[in-house]
Amino acid sequence: MIKKVHTLIIGAGQAGLAASEHLTNHNIDHLILERDRVVESWKTSRWDSLVANGPAWHDKFPTLEFAELNQDSFASKDRVVEYFEEFAKKIKAPIMENINVLEVTKGSKNNFLIQTSDGEYEAKNVIAATGAFQEPVIPKIIPHHSNLEQLHSKFYKNPQQLKKGAVLVVGSGSSGSQIAEELNKANKEVYFSIGPHDRPPRSYRGKDNVWWLGVLGKWDAKTPKPGTQHVTIAVSGYDGGKTIDFRKFAHSGITLLGMTKKYENGKLYFSDDLKKNIENGDKNYLDLINEADEYIKKNNLSFPEEPEARNFISEHSCITKPILELNIEELGITSVIWATGYKHNFNWMKVDVIDDDGKPIHESGIAKTPGIYFLGLPWLSMRGSSFIWGVWKDAKYVVEHIANR
Repeated sequence: MIKKVHTLIIGAGQAGLAASEHLTNHNIDHLILERDRVVESWKTSRWDSLVANGPAWHDKFPTLEFAELNQDSFASKDRVVEYFEEFAKKIKAPIMENINVLEVTKGSKNNFLIQTSDGEYEAKNVIAATGAFQEPVIPKIIPHHSNLEQLHSKFYKNPQQLKKGAVLVVGSGSSGSQIAEELNKANKEVYFSIGPHDRPPRSYRGKDNVWWLGVLGKWDAKTPKPGTQHVTIAVSGYDGGKTIDFRKFAHSGITLLGMTKKYENGKLYFSDDLKKNIENGDKNYLDLINEADEYIKKNNLSFPEEPEARNFISEHSCITKPILELNIEELGITSVIWATGYKHNFNWMKVDVIDDDGKPIHESGIAKTPGIYFLGLPWLSMRGSSFIWGVWKDAKYVVEHIANR
């Protein structure tokens, strides 16, 4: 027997929960199908010490605070899970767990048929809220039959799970930076491969980075700047929140390397781009604090001065004389952690809304086929779309479109 519902949400992560709240506010009948549990990715696809990238006052839904938490602090992974579970109960989200969606196709009368492990559903609208972290990407550089233990950051938990020996961390975004620093503090010998990145200040002149992105209009940017689509962002709340400085990483004992290029006969080879990547990160950092200074001056604000923010420490020899190759066995490297991001997987979406590269075709979450919607993707409508508050805003827009269909 086909189960019928007005709007079906696929995924009970932050995007699915945000959509549910707005649908409830519009009195729209809906159901959430989740293949595992509520916010499963936060529960099992993050490392133990992960904290939110933004402070508690910012990284939340507008309708629920992080209770009993310093609003300038960064919520732990477990506290974020508790927050979303509390939110799901608060809005009475109609969630069905442990149901896998197998296929979405066009049905009759402009409806959609959804084949699942729980049978068949029919819906007028389908919201794909499967998130930004769908399928981990590991570049095909090191053969898997080598003696190296290779794992994606999705499966990293803590330093104790790794083999005895040195570690190579690849990827200079928030994940790679936090993991490399944690391993170094655990007395692991760490090699850190750094690619193009932005590294905004964690805070400047008394205001957090997320505040500056707001008042400077950067959260609302509609698309990445040309040439920056594959540039990662090195900012985090790790260790209480501090600006990531790769020069300090080097002086703390982490060996910095350029982008990982190839593996051959037991050796890893790296691009001679480390210094350039660090300098470009510095430029991004300085550009933001220059804009912040201009904003303060223009608005006649009495924020504290912070001249030391422009001071960089000396460059370590691994930057001035970059290492271009490593002999894995000689250096005792036994593990590689790939903090190299994710790709989409919409193989179950059999409606014509996915391009040849597997990416959804949409405008601010609204697909070209009426009744199909997407939420939770990076740059869905703006820079902030994959953040907790941003997905709530996108969900509001999408649900208003559904309400007016």
